[in-house]
Amino acid sequence: MSYVHHTVLVVDNNPDDAHFTELALQRVGVITPVQTVSDAEQAFNYLSGQGEFAAAERRPRPVLVLLDLKLPGNTGLELLSWLRRQPVLKRLPVIILTASRDLAQMNRAYELGCNSYLVKPSSFNALVVMMQGLVQYWFSYNETPELEGRTSLLHHLEPVPEGA
Repeated sequence: MSYVHHTVLVVDNNPDDAHFTELALQRVGVITPVQTVSDAEQAFNYLSGQGEFAAAERRPRPVLVLLDLKLPGNTGLELLSWLRRQPVLKRLPVIILTASRDLAQMNRAYELGCNSYLVKPSSFNALVVMMQGLVQYWFSYNETPELEGRTSLLHHLEPVPEGA
């Protein structure tokens, strides 16, 4: 099965992890180009349409975010917290995809509103299997809520936190 119009935003500062995630998603049928950013600042800009992502064609609206927690500058948890405070983005499914099994960090991610917490597998084949299940659930079975409003995101987002 192929999934068109299912843009996934991967936020991961490790270029190898981001690349393998993108390849795994393609292998399981995600045809729409996977969008990748390497830190929280780029993710803020992508999601709010600022900076290099000001042009709409540079930032198709994602239907799912795969978020690593270990990012330079603002952490993935800070990005998640910001995202959940945005009226037009708070319903966007966010899946934590990280190497950390730290229980306190996991609990905090759920408190901030992540939809799922996954630990990166150690092999590409295991990652493909993980992405197959993820894609099948989120794109085939899950009913996605409408993001609030269809107006410009720029008018409804709170400022990016200091240091981003």
